[in-house]
Amino acid sequence: MNDEQGRVDVAVVGGGIVGLATARELLARRPGLKIVILEKEAELASHQTGHNSGVLHAGLYYTPGSLKARLTREGKAAMERYATEKGIPFDTCGKVVVAIDHTELERFEALKARAEQNGIPGLEVLGPERLRELEPNAVGIKALWSPGTGVIDYRRIALAMADDVRAAGGVIRTGTAVTAVQRRSSETVLTAGGSEVVATRVIACAGLHADRVARMTGEEPQERIIPFRGDYYTLTPDARGLVNSLLYPVPDPRFPFLGVHLSKTIRGDVIAGPNAVLAFAREGYGRFQVNPRDLADVLRDRRFHKLARKFWKTGMAEMYRDYSKRAYLKELQKYVPALEARHLVFGPSGVRAQAVDPDGSMVDDFRLGGDDRILHVRNAPSPACTASLAIAGMLADTAQERFGL
Repeated sequence: MNDEQGRVDVAVVGGGIVGLATARELLARRPGLKIVILEKEAELASHQTGHNSGVLHAGLYYTPGSLKARLTREGKAAMERYATEKGIPFDTCGKVVVAIDHTELERFEALKARAEQNGIPGLEVLGPERLRELEPNAVGIKALWSPGTGVIDYRRIALAMADDVRAAGGVIRTGTAVTAVQRRSSETVLTAGGSEVVATRVIACAGLHADRVARMTGEEPQERIIPFRGDYYTLTPDARGLVNSLLYPVPDPRFPFLGVHLSKTIRGDVIAGPNAVLAFAREGYGRFQVNPRDLADVLRDRRFHKLARKFWKTGMAEMYRDYSKRAYLKELQKYVPALEARHLVFGPSGVRAQAVDPDGSMVDDFRLGGDDRILHVRNAPSPACTASLAIAGMLADTAQERFGL
């Protein structure tokens, strides 16, 4: 088969880190396989891969036995090996999850138990004095220290994976949006970038458009993607020393987002955030950026109506903090009182592709789907970057089993 003639063994839809890692893994297992990656943007890793805080998650939070729990542990180890092999720096700076008062202790103990069940190495419960040793400017009555958590540049990782794909004979087409998918008797025809690609099999890693691509293939997935924008503030250089590691609140298990936190980045910055507000466009990184189709899809979807009824108070609080720097600062000062408004510079922002089920509940785990012709990654928000190599391994296993590769 020859890609120049529009025929390939496997077409991968989406040039984010999961799509790139999957193509790389398949080519490593099956040298000579004809693979094309179809990416609608002019550059790879333009959305969730390139718009996140770069945390190498250890896997504290996830339900024991879930895909997130298993693949994050496996993926983190694989990611560190890959980064070392490629000479891409990462910093195992550690994370502290801080309980600021007694009302959070029950949730704190539940988090600790979950982290222990997940086998996270090096965990340490900190009292106020030990917390001050690690984070002199933080306050709290108890904290959980995860020394293995780190930070990395996932876009740089993704571009290294792209080099691997090309070196192994894979083809990457940017600026090539998939607009239609037609199943034929023994092949699938994708209309992409104004031409046709004929693929024996397809793997869709479409991120923010996962549900739309699934529908193109003739499936009607039960979940829908609801985009949530997360805005950060960046600390000014004179305030970076207020944070030594990653400083997180105790999460509320009723809500899938972790809450506003402070994080070092591999570039040496410290960012505060993100919050979580409804994005008015699936790729809407600005507060006032609106895509009428995307917004209409959300507002008329019953899943969103049910979700909004469950979390309207939380949603209103998030919206208020998003538009009020003072409110955002007040939330941060619960953990680092020395922060001042002058220390916060708005930006950057990201958009999370969050799948929501028919009952209005947010899908908490990674979710894969498909059949013997097409595989779909239907929900893979954070920590998918950390877990990407492990997700790729799982997809490759499934492809070999179902596709007979």
